[in-house]
Amino acid sequence: MGDATTPAALLEHKIQTRTATVGVVGLGYVGLPLLRAFFQAGFPVVGYDIDAAKIAMLKRGDSYLKHLGTDFVQEMAKSPKFLPTSDANDLGKADAIILCVPTPLGKHGEPDMSYIEKSTEMVAKVLRKGQLISLESTTYPGTTRGDCMPILDKTGLVAGVDYFLAFSPEREDPGRKDHSTQTIPKLVGGTDEVSGKLATQLYSAAIKQVIPVDNAEIAEAAKLLENIYRCVNIALVNELKPVLAAMGIDIWKVIDAAATKPFGFQAFYPGPGLGGHCIPIDPFYLTWKAREFGHHTRFIELAGEINNSMPHYVIHRTIDGLNDSGKALRGAKVLVIGLAYKPDVDDVRETPAAEIIKLLFEHGADVSYHDPHVPLFAGMRKYMEYRMHSVPLTKENVAAADCVLVVTNHAAIDWQIIAEHARLCVDSRNALKQHLPIRGAYVQA
Repeated sequence: MGDATTPAALLEHKIQTRTATVGVVGLGYVGLPLLRAFFQAGFPVVGYDIDAAKIAMLKRGDSYLKHLGTDFVQEMAKSPKFLPTSDANDLGKADAIILCVPTPLGKHGEPDMSYIEKSTEMVAKVLRKGQLISLESTTYPGTTRGDCMPILDKTGLVAGVDYFLAFSPEREDPGRKDHSTQTIPKLVGGTDEVSGKLATQLYSAAIKQVIPVDNAEIAEAAKLLENIYRCVNIALVNELKPVLAAMGIDIWKVIDAAATKPFGFQAFYPGPGLGGHCIPIDPFYLTWKAREFGHHTRFIELAGEINNSMPHYVIHRTIDGLNDSGKALRGAKVLVIGLAYKPDVDDVRETPAAEIIKLLFEHGADVSYHDPHVPLFAGMRKYMEYRMHSVPLTKENVAAADCVLVVTNHAAIDWQIIAEHARLCVDSRNALKQHLPIRGAYVQA
């Protein structure tokens, strides 16, 4: 990069020699796997999180994300190249700082940018020449340049000259077996050409395939498109589910039939609602931003309405099933199977199970749940009043329930017990397809 003494050239040399210290802010489902990737690539790493309990666990070599295992945490804890910390000043030691903080929605569906803003302000306090800052949090186009850069520029340092700024969207899928952080292709867009080049070089040292794009805005919009695509297509099959059910047609068999076409169709599957941090939230960042430019994203908003209605549909199907058995939902014992938002993980972020449990309580049901991955439901934002422990999945507990309601189809669940002992099973995931016909009544939801 020209003069070998410029901040850009010095940082490039550190990246190439793997002497650049990489700091990761936010050690959750995105940040911790990313930290692992850079550590395993040979970089010194600084892991920052405001949660002191997480930092204490990492120092002990304990992992709080079960799907990642514990071996790498134990390895990092023993290494002088790993610094776990809750002291923001330690980020000053990092040559590259990657922000992996939440981007939730506010009370009225508006983007909550507070985590991005506060973490950027924190970084600004330690910003120095030769540092690269990369944002990974999913957000609306223009955030990196329009929100983060002005905060960093207040230091008097110049983006693209003194420090470098990029956006590289996270693409984590917790629990997935066929891909890891290192193997998922990585998009990178800089706020200028030099920043984009440096960020691409950094990520390429730890990630198998890195795809540079023209600028940060393209990378920001691409991430939203990925999640909007899934949101809209899931909404489509969710809308078809009650329609086909009324016709006596099994939507799961319809999807399997359509999926035999080798082109022009991709299978998406219905469920009890959307969960995780991406699909239920990210599309509405674009919806909000579009209004600034005088546009109304009707497709996205309709998809959101359909997906958000699915917990209510599940409750209606539960009521129908109980009515056919001569029982009311009020006073009925309902055993919910699965609390996590997707199979085989302990991730409950935005899980539709929370809304379903809330609705069951509001209808007067006696509710319990079983989830082998989530032993405690301690509440979450809108559901803080609910605190429950997972009950064992025994023949007695299943038989004692008036209704067994399947929300998450974990592989670790003994579905045979449910098939043989449930008096009524309401299945929102087609989890019992291998066990049909079951002994009791069966309702697809």
